[in-house]
Amino acid sequence: MLINSAADLDLASPDPLELSPALLERLRVTREAVLSTLATGAPVYGVNTGMGALSKVRLTDSEQRTHQHNLLQARAAGGAPWLPPAEARAVVVARLKTFLTGDAGVSPELCLQLVAVLDSGMVPAIPAAGAGSAGEIIPLAHAFGPLVGIGSLLVDGTTVQAEGKLPPFELGPKEGISLLAGIPGATGRAWLQVGNARRLVEKLTLAGAGAVAVVGANRDPYNPLCGRGDEVLAEELGRILAVAGPEVEPRGLQAPVSFRVVGQVNAQVRRAVGRLEEAVERAFSGVTDSPAFLAGEFVGTAGFHGIDLAAHCDQLVAALTHAAEVSTARIHRLLDPAVTGLPAQLAAEPGPQAGLVTVHKRAVATCHYLRRLAVPSAVGVMETSNGQEDVQSFSWEAVGVLGEAIRLAREVVACELLAVHQAFALSKRPVPEGLQELLGEVADVVPPIVADRPFGVDLARLLEHVV
Repeated sequence: MLINSAADLDLASPDPLELSPALLERLRVTREAVLSTLATGAPVYGVNTGMGALSKVRLTDSEQRTHQHNLLQARAAGGAPWLPPAEARAVVVARLKTFLTGDAGVSPELCLQLVAVLDSGMVPAIPAAGAGSAGEIIPLAHAFGPLVGIGSLLVDGTTVQAEGKLPPFELGPKEGISLLAGIPGATGRAWLQVGNARRLVEKLTLAGAGAVAVVGANRDPYNPLCGRGDEVLAEELGRILAVAGPEVEPRGLQAPVSFRVVGQVNAQVRRAVGRLEEAVERAFSGVTDSPAFLAGEFVGTAGFHGIDLAAHCDQLVAALTHAAEVSTARIHRLLDPAVTGLPAQLAAEPGPQAGLVTVHKRAVATCHYLRRLAVPSAVGVMETSNGQEDVQSFSWEAVGVLGEAIRLAREVVACELLAVHQAFALSKRPVPEGLQELLGEVADVVPPIVADRPFGVDLARLLEHVV
């Protein structure tokens, strides 16, 4: 893939990367301007001064020559568990994307070293937790230490020492601090989770519509006219109605609330996903380096304070938690003959068999875990660096919590799909056309349920192949 600008860098593409000659020349021109400005000897944070509370300490020429390397070495205070390879790669791609804007003023050679990492098939071993600073210096030190032989890489799931695994490289002035600046980790990881959340919300819609169809819920609440003034809601109501199909056996004027509000619940998840995506775009296009090289001079910024990303990650976690709670309530109703007209607990032989009651219990436990994750990440600042860093946004942690929330919400959706699958099997009701593909996928991995069995195996298959 030929890259002419930061906008061309597609985080989703696995293709080898090539920085165009024109782009490399623009980076080189900016780098020369940076070096010229540094040559004046004016204080530049983290280049010819110390960091944090030591920023008033001026470094000698000799100290400056090793300072950029030492920045990475001294700040790699994290440890296992490491980020999954896909998230680690997203961090590296996001860092490269920010460098290609020219704000950091790094050399084209450093950008090419990042390309070498991405094309190598290896990813850095980056700690999943422990970023208790105003930015992301601890995880970023682990992410980019391997560029100069520090730290570890993940190769085919195995952790190996980074030394000697990449072409030799020596960091120049300002390049170490540039690798540690901003919030590329939270940004790249949030971009990845946006894609995961979009796939999940489609399953939320299908599972909810399946529950609506199998209990014969009155379709009035899903009339798109009920979404007046809210385009996202109106579209979601239309999706549910299209998937669930018309009423076949109306069982009353009103289904339980958990069925009636599926449109509102899923619309809120879709809104939260869209807003997070917008925050990711702002993070990529905004100034996050500090000091940034803007209009020919160094400018200290607060681009490391990722409250925009953190807040929108938190909002999506809350929306997913509510969606999982509502889904779990529907599962409980699907076990109730008074709601479905089907055998109790969706057992083929109620009494001798327990049916899917423990599947609901698993969903309940998962929701309980989700509720504990829904505490806003940015609440609870603590001082570090002798008071120089007296607040944090915890955006790194926020996106980590979001990833866990998506994983847990998928579990709940798998539980509901299993219940919907069994309810249709017991009811002998025709499957609406809009659900046939999904329930066909479920049937491909879940054998007919004619007796009790370890349903965890069925849920694992659904998570692997369907949800």
